[in-house]
Amino acid sequence: MVEIFETVEGEGTRAGFPTTFIRLFYCNLRCVWCDTPYSYAPYKPEYEARVSEIVQKVKNYPHPSVCLTGGEPLLHGRKVERLIEALAGINYIEDIHIETNGSIDLEPFAKLRKSHEAVWRKVRFILDYKLPASGENGRMIHRNFDWLRENDEVKFVIAGEDDFLHAKKIVQTEMKKGIPLFSPVWEKMEPARLVDLMLRHKLGHVKLNLQMHKFIWDPNLRGV
Repeated sequence: MVEIFETVEGEGTRAGFPTTFIRLFYCNLRCVWCDTPYSYAPYKPEYEARVSEIVQKVKNYPHPSVCLTGGEPLLHGRKVERLIEALAGINYIEDIHIETNGSIDLEPFAKLRKSHEAVWRKVRFILDYKLPASGENGRMIHRNFDWLRENDEVKFVIAGEDDFLHAKKIVQTEMKKGIPLFSPVWEKMEPARLVDLMLRHKLGHVKLNLQMHKFIWDPNLRGV
């Protein structure tokens, strides 16, 4: 574990809503612009916790929305499945969105969502497709797009025009379902420039995705 905290969701379609965050330790990627390097080695986990202990901490917060993030939460396999199912069992929780980095096969999790709809109906994926400037584009699993639903999200973090054009191509040729989000890399891509590109390329179904929390608090502050 890294941390459990409450804040407002900073990104995506739930941006601005009070949300409980669960950040799990470890990531298999090393994106050059990563803003949470404390969630993987050489850093150490802050603590260990059982699923029941995590759930109890989550119950300290009243929010209907939960974000499961990292690091890369889906690396934890069956353990994270049990956590998701336990969180879904909390009556007042309505939305569990899982931030995953695009290099983890979604098939087993998507099949669980389909076959155990009563338990997994609250679950959405936010697939963070890594573009070339991240240094990890070659690790992306493109068949993951086959497992998305309409209310899932695909985030593209864009460092420059080459990234933008790559993201545009993926949206137009590979995305079948889901909401595409275009995010500027903090302090590398000016939001106004990204908006200009979106308008010039007539991307009317793509949502600009700014990291709201970095405008509210110090961009390096944890737990917000």
